[in-house]
Amino acid sequence: MSVQARSLIRKMRGGAQAHLLEADDGCCYIVKFKNNPQHRRILINELLASVFLRYLQISAPEAAIVELTPEFLRNNPEVAIQLGSRRSEVLPGRHFGSRFPGDPERLAVYDFLPDTLLGKVANLRDFLGAYAFDRWAGNADARQSIFFRASIREADGEQTASRFVVSMVDHGFLFDGPNWRFADSPLQGLYHRSLVYEQVRDCQDFQPWLDRIRHMPEEVIDQAFKQVPREWLDGDESELEKLLLRLLDRRKRIDDLLEDACAGARAKAFSNWKGSDS
Repeated sequence: MSVQARSLIRKMRGGAQAHLLEADDGCCYIVKFKNNPQHRRILINELLASVFLRYLQISAPEAAIVELTPEFLRNNPEVAIQLGSRRSEVLPGRHFGSRFPGDPERLAVYDFLPDTLLGKVANLRDFLGAYAFDRWAGNADARQSIFFRASIREADGEQTASRFVVSMVDHGFLFDGPNWRFADSPLQGLYHRSLVYEQVRDCQDFQPWLDRIRHMPEEVIDQAFKQVPREWLDGDESELEKLLLRLLDRRKRIDDLLEDACAGARAKAFSNWKGSDS
């Protein structure tokens, strides 16, 4: 989906120096710019992740291509990249947007919940799907997530309740960020709260995401490749094709990747891990 930036809400924290912008579809997006300090490949990684996570049914924000016109940038001079005392202009054109889950003036979004609330998150098991995904895609960062309240339909299918949900965010460092390689450290991709992993004993606890990764159709990966704006690639087409071929090959290794990672991270996160011999 492509939208056009309409107004600036605020600048966000983080090394990519993203900005929260309102677009002409009435939604707000956390926008990472093509000339961000971390590298333009970060945008490609984010866009690919949005396609893969949607297929895997792991909660994550909707993505959009956000166009910044020269007129928008003239009218919003605060939209810029600041590195120390050095200011860099944001380039007009198409950038990556991650949809904010509601009205920023009304919806409270958190990056931390105390244990008493974390354990009651409606889709807490999505952390297991995210870890399987991060192992497959070589996420070199810690697992990043946000929490907010949403109306969840109860088991009877009739009543709804307001509960916290988690959404997985910040996927710029898949494939080891701009390096486009797979660094398989077991501690990479981990969420910093072991509570979310305490029920894990073996690889079967990562179902159904394990099977979804193992059997992901090539067409899904091809679709993701075709959505990447050509100007983001800037001559990297063949490198991206090679990366995605390696990603395809890793599907059949996902069990071993998870087994090795969970065993390696046992002391830090998977205290109840028994492994394939259990």
